[in-house]
Amino acid sequence: MTDPLQKPPKKNPQRRAVLPTLPPAFRSRKALAFTAAAAEGRFCLQKCNDCAKFTYPPREACPHCLSMDLSWQDIPTGGHLIAETLVRTSTNTYFRERTPWRSGTVKLDAGIAVLAHIHGDVARGGRVHMIARTDKSGKGVMMALPEQEVENMGDDKQLRELTCDPKHRRVLITDGRTEVGQTLAKTLGQAGASTVFVGQAEDWRSFAGLKNLLDIPNVEIMPLDITDTISVQNCAAEIGGKVDILINNATHIRPGGVLSRRDVVSARDEMEVNYFGLMRLMQAFGPGLRARGADGVNSACAWVNLLSVYALSNKPEFGVTYASQAAALSLAQCFRGEMAGSGVKVVNAFYGPLQDEWHQPLPPPKISAKVLAREVTAGLQQGLEDVIIGDVARDVWQRWVEDARVLEKELTQIEGM
Repeated sequence: MTDPLQKPPKKNPQRRAVLPTLPPAFRSRKALAFTAAAAEGRFCLQKCNDCAKFTYPPREACPHCLSMDLSWQDIPTGGHLIAETLVRTSTNTYFRERTPWRSGTVKLDAGIAVLAHIHGDVARGGRVHMIARTDKSGKGVMMALPEQEVENMGDDKQLRELTCDPKHRRVLITDGRTEVGQTLAKTLGQAGASTVFVGQAEDWRSFAGLKNLLDIPNVEIMPLDITDTISVQNCAAEIGGKVDILINNATHIRPGGVLSRRDVVSARDEMEVNYFGLMRLMQAFGPGLRARGADGVNSACAWVNLLSVYALSNKPEFGVTYASQAAALSLAQCFRGEMAGSGVKVVNAFYGPLQDEWHQPLPPPKISAKVLAREVTAGLQQGLEDVIIGDVARDVWQRWVEDARVLEKELTQIEGM
């Protein structure tokens, strides 16, 4: 049984700091499809469309019939452990800092054997539930978990290396004035975050929900206006070295497309918050997060961007806002590349229309702040890099994956024509 994770003691400044190192990161181009699926939390392998057999590791041709017609498919996650070893020393600098490390061979119900990290609560020869996640190098790996949920399962040191569990970590939420920000603070506190810093622009002006926010244990209100470079830099100077998870929920949204607006004033405001504000945060907090990606059990581990799913493909009803969100998504992809190798995951959480005043013109279904906060927290606990929230977002995401150009035509066509 995994021992419950204890709150880490204060660090000894005289001890050597563990610097971010990488597990083996070499993969073939074919294997990148596995990494992309792992970022979503999907467990998929190649299947031959001629002989219907699965294959692993990824190949250009089927090893059974030599067919080149291979496709990636989600497969059953069950299996059983057939061999294992406990690595006590390693030539790899990443594992050398973290031994002993349990790994082994799992025979999947799909009929093939795979190498995987093994959770400490998996019994020898026992049944397992397989997951695929991205590791500290950003590449997809497999891990075998107990078939049934066990107490303190998320506290296993190997599983925690693959996830961004907020337990005993310090979180910064950039905008506490919104219902989303306040609900996130409450949900993350319940998930075990040691401190939840909540940004407040214009701290001289009160707002609805402030009292409830202050009543949440371990919440600290911080002056933070992401449209003000000095405010962002001052906040980073005060708490930048403490933040383990940063969640940017600040957004500026207004209805309308290009032709329905008479000027670019609102568009500038949207870019100032949704794009330039995000860039200010990245420049101020990014270096500190990147340097602490190996800082023990409460290391820096995640940067979360809350984005409309229409950042993927524009919907004209809020077209200019979604254009700024698309710019933010592109910036997040740049940032993900710059953070690669640090051990910090850049998480994009895509959501559909919210139950708020700005999305009233859009038809249901919509998602509440409670659902959004719950799904973001669950995504962190599972170690996902792409979190899709709500029925609308899942539908748009799936169609975008299948054919982005067809999705664009559908979102921009005239209804009834």
